[in-house]
Amino acid sequence: MTSSSFNPSLDGPRLAPLSGGAAEQLVVILHGYGADGADLIDLGRAWQQALPDAAFVAPNAPEPLPFEAFGGRQWFALEERTPREYEIGAQAAQPALDRFLDAELISLGLNDAALALVGFSQGAMMTFQAGLRRKTPPACLMAYSGLLPGVAALPVLLAPPPTLIVHGADDDVVPAYHLEAARTALAQAGVTVQTHCLDDLGHGIDERGLILGRLFLEKTFL
Repeated sequence: MTSSSFNPSLDGPRLAPLSGGAAEQLVVILHGYGADGADLIDLGRAWQQALPDAAFVAPNAPEPLPFEAFGGRQWFALEERTPREYEIGAQAAQPALDRFLDAELISLGLNDAALALVGFSQGAMMTFQAGLRRKTPPACLMAYSGLLPGVAALPVLLAPPPTLIVHGADDDVVPAYHLEAARTALAQAGVTVQTHCLDDLGHGIDERGLILGRLFLEKTFL
């Protein structure tokens, strides 16, 4: 299906600023393959105390899994799980995500300087794909247990967004060597990258990852 004939509108669970006032930042959290926005919105709840003026949203990916009857979704299909499939799939999914980000920022009266993109697994791929190609760079990117699609063909970055990458050393879904490949490519592109490979962690986010994310967001916005 071509991108011109497939133009989904994204939506998902949201958290208003804990302060009760207008949002001063927007944190968008992108879930992994087979999950949905409800799976990761708790990250926002974990970070609300540190960022009381931030709005959080976790959009559901545009496509249902073809074999899943319980609501699992995908940003793009995973069949061969090759670098080329990741690159093509992320490119195809980017326009829908960009439209969503634009609409959310407009609705809050914010711009990309107030935007943090956070992703887990396939959502981390989309964080890299969209975050590195926005016309105006986001304030920061955060990638958990993911990989950098199109690692050999990054765009020219005039204002690279600072980036946090967190990965479990025991990840058997997206092996941890992808962290170093992303760090090397991003650093060569001029991105300031902070990386953490956490011992005794598989394909997931633990308390250490939550704390690292909170500190990174605080450093970015406060």
